[in-house]
Formats: sequence, structure tokens, C-alpha cells
Amino acid sequence: MKDTVTLNNGVKIPALGFGTWCIPDHDAADAVKCAIRAGYRHIDTAEAYENEHGVGLGVRGCGLSREEIFVTTKVRAEYKTYESAARAVDDSLSALGLDYIDLLIIHSPQPWAEFRGEKRYFEENREVWRAMEDALMAGKGRAIGGSNFLRDDLESLLSVCKIRPAVNQVLAHIGNTPKDLLSFDKEHCIATEAYSPIAHGEALKNPLIRETAEKYGVSPARLCVKYILELGMIALPKATSEVHIRENAALDFTISAEDMKILTDLSFRDYGEYSYFPVFSGK
Repeated sequence: MKDTVTLNNGVKIPALGFGTWCIPDHDAADAVKCAIRAGYRHIDTAEAYENEHGVGLGVRGCGLSREEIFVTTKVRAEYKTYESAARAVDDSLSALGLDYIDLLIIHSPQPWAEFRGEKRYFEENREVWRAMEDALMAGKGRAIGGSNFLRDDLESLLSVCKIRPAVNQVLAHIGNTPKDLLSFDKEHCIATEAYSPIAHGEALKNPLIRETAEKYGVSPARLCVKYILELGMIALPKATSEVHIRENAALDFTISAEDMKILTDLSFRDYGEYSYFPVFSGK
């Protein structure tokens, strides 16, 4: 678990991160400490997760120095002014109890209620970006990026930014590989992060994924996480039990080129009970 990705500003980010979406604040500290004991050095949270306080407790109480842990948080999707974004960065620093945040991300180019709607918020996101650039220059962060950004969302920022996006965090997993966006990100030296690499558990039910995992003698979850890393993306699996947290980090195997091709061509977008979330809605 020592692999890192070097961002376009020279900052190194661990290729395997620990996602904390849907982990309640009162459980977050223990989950983060467990992940760090298992070898994770990259913790991903967001103001909207309402668990930054617990995540910060876990990071500060894990027994390692602050410099050894890479922390990501996100500005709420609904904050679309310079002032609200600047305030959000300060609020996150306070909630986490940290002096700086390694990676600051705009959670979505549009408010969740308007996700993938007609209004694109290009101008508003430029103002949010300017606030995040200023936060970096003030020493409050080390890198900035977007989440759920499409190509034109990124192009809008690239046309005016002083600091280029270092990361684009997107929904990606076996069955949903955004090939065109991956190519665009690579062309512009933007690292792509994959949240929900196990498709919020739905990938575990897929017969092809289960069959391929059995071939390698690993769990379907481990296959899903390894697949993301094999594509050169940063993986952010989330788990709550110590068994699954450790299992998702046991990635000492290689998927063959032939199987990668088969898995890359697989397509499914059924997220069961989670389909009501905007990111799983198919928009």
C-alpha cells in the first residue's frame, strides 16, 4: 500500500484511500483509526458527509504524524459563491481540527437538487475555484480539484484558473468505466479518483465480477478495488467492519490484460436501493 500518484503540482497522493461516505460522525474516528492501522494513509471525507469532526479525531488520534496522513474534504455542492466557499474551507479546517487540508474538492459542479440539470454553473464554479486557489496560497490546502465534473466543467475552469485542477473524483467501477473522461483527465494531467469503486455493493452481485474474482482467489470487492488501481486511478473504497477494511487493502495480485479488457467492456448501472442518490441516478 505504498503506491502513490504524483499530482500535477508535485504533491504525492496515496493511490488507495479510505472513503467515509455514510459513516456517522460518532463512528468515524474509530473507522479512520482502523483504516490507518490497516495501512491506509489517505482519508476522504466531505462537509456534506457530516462526519468531519469524527474523521479529524481519527486522524489526530491515530498515533502517526499529520504529515503521514493525506486528508481530502469537499466544499458542499450548494456553495456557489466565493464567500460561501471560502467560509466552507475554514469551517472544514475547524471541524477536522487540522491546520491544513491536503486536497480540497468542489463536491459537484451543480447543487445536488439540480445535478446534471440544464443550468451548468460555469461562472459560479469559477468563483468557488478562485476561493480554493486563495485557500491554497494561504497555506490552508495543498491541492484542489473537482468531483463529478464533466469535460466541459473542467474546460471552464482550465480556461481561467491560476492553479490547475489536480484531481477529478468521479463515480467509476467495473461496469461503469468513463473512458472518454479518463482520457481527457490524462491529457490535462488531472488525476482521476474513483469513488464507490464497489458500486455501493451492487458490483458484488454481478455474476461476471464474482466469477473473475473466484479465478484470482480473491473477493469481488478486492477485484473491484484492484481494477481501479490497474487503470491508473485512485481508489476510494468505503467499509465499516475491520475485516472488510483490511480485505479491501489486500491487493497483492495482478489482473491479466485479457481480463481487464473484459471487465472494462462490462456495463451496468443498477444501484438498487441507492439509485435515488443523484450520482447513481443515471443522469
